[in-house]
Amino acid sequence: MLFVVDFDGTVAPEDTVDALLERFADPEWRRIEEQWVRGEMDSRQCMAAQIALVAGDEQALEEFLQSVEIDPDFPAFVDGVSGFADVVIASDGLDYPIAHALGRLGLSLPFYANRVAFRRGGLGISFPHREAACVVGSGVCKCAVARRVDAGRSLPLVLIGDGRSDLCIARAADYVFARGTLRRFCEAENINHSPFETFGDVLSVVRRWEARKFEEPARECECPRTPG
Repeated sequence: MLFVVDFDGTVAPEDTVDALLERFADPEWRRIEEQWVRGEMDSRQCMAAQIALVAGDEQALEEFLQSVEIDPDFPAFVDGVSGFADVVIASDGLDYPIAHALGRLGLSLPFYANRVAFRRGGLGISFPHREAACVVGSGVCKCAVARRVDAGRSLPLVLIGDGRSDLCIARAADYVFARGTLRRFCEAENINHSPFETFGDVLSVVRRWEARKFEEPARECECPRTPG
């Protein structure tokens, strides 16, 4: 089994990028966000334009990005599924807070995110995991991440997420744990899912799968298996 897990708004209950922009960016970032929501730019263009508006000294930015709080049930979830599943974090956010949070928790998990760099007076961003064929223009194509980690094993794919960057992969997943925008999308698209608030909720469901020899996700799945 393969769990693809979002970070901002999921592992971290608060969206790290939005919080960063609220504190350090020119309010113009909100107009850029609206353009992205209207489909006038892709998510990679949106992120690059917003990060360019961030202003602050390196110490203040580092302290903020190191202070990201994690769902306290997340380590127990990772431990609970480690015997039968791979877990990967796929985020269309920033790599620095993810790396710092995992290190603080002593968790060694693969993760894919946009690369942030500290520069004089602000931040820079690059997209090492971009996928030219990504239909929504994400900085990190979560569908491509899932294919890469699966490596041809055809593992049952379980998505845990909350937002717009999860919508595409939700259509390809065998099962979805959803909150926020992703939950509303799953309801509208009739994608089989479980709502959740914390990773304690997720682990409770997964333990029931364990008791049933993990057959439940595949048996109940009604979502289409589409390429990507």
